Amino acid sequence: MNASFEVFGLSTGLIRDGDPITARVLEAAERACGGFEEGDVLVLAETAVATSESNIIDLSAVTPSARAKKLGEKYRMDPRTVEVVLRESDSVVGGIPGFLLCMKGGTLLPNAGVDASNAPPGCVTPLPADPDLSAVRIRAAIEEQCGVHVGVIIADSRTHAMRLGCSGVAIGSAGIPSVIDDRGRSDLFGRKLEVTKRAVADNIASAAELVMGEADECMPAAVIRGIGLPIGDYLGVETIDADECLFMGVFAKNRVQE
Repeated sequence: MNASFEVFGLSTGLIRDGDPITARVLEAAERACGGFEEGDVLVLAETAVATSESNIIDLSAVTPSARAKKLGEKYRMDPRTVEVVLRESDSVVGGIPGFLLCMKGGTLLPNAGVDASNAPPGCVTPLPADPDLSAVRIRAAIEEQCGVHVGVIIADSRTHAMRLGCSGVAIGSAGIPSVIDDRGRSDLFGRKLEVTKRAVADNIASAAELVMGEADECMPAAVIRGIGLPIGDYLGVETIDADECLFMGVFAKNRVQE
C-alpha cells in the first residue's frame, strides 16, 4: 500500500427509500474528485445502502412477541425495536439499558445493526440484507459506467470494548482484500511476525468516517484514492469464530438468561 492517499467525502443529498444510490454516488464523485479513477475505493454508509434498498421498517407495523416485551422491559427499550433486533440477530449475548449485544453474521454488534439514526421518524433501518452483494452490485455499476476498476466497502460505525466513541468497520466488501497477512515479514529488529494481519478494509472505513460524519452531513460516502491496494475478484470481510476471539472467547458460551 502507498504511504499517502487522499480521502474525498461525497455529498449525495438525503437518500430516501428506493433512491438509486449508485447514480447519486457517481454524480457526487464527479463534483468532489472528478469522477472515479483506476484503483479508487468507494466507502458507503450502511444506512444509506439499506435505505436505497428499501430495507426500512415502520415500527407501527411491528407486533412485539412476549420475548421482545420481556427484553424491552429489562433493557428499557421499545419492545417493537427489540422485536426487529431479535429478527435480525443470530443470538443475543447480553445488553445494557438501550442496547442488546447480538451476534449477527459472525460478528458482535449492538442491536444487530438495527438503527433509528438517519431513519425516517417512527422507523428503524436494519443492515443491508447482504452487504457483500450490495458492494458487488455497486462496484459492477461503477466499473461499467466509468471504465475503471474500483473497490467498494459497505461500512458501519461501531463501538469497541472499553473505548469511548465510534469508529468505522467494514461489513461488506468487493474488489479489494479485506485483510492483508503480514505473517513472515520482519519487524524492526529482524524478528518474524507470527500473528499480525492488517484489517485494511476496517482501517479504510475508519479513514472514510472522518469525512463522512454521523449526523446531518448528507455525506454517506467517500472515495479513497491512491492507497495502492490490489483490485480484483476479492469478496467479503474475513471473520473468526467466537471461540477463537481473544475478547469473545471467555464469553462465547454465555447468553441472555430469560
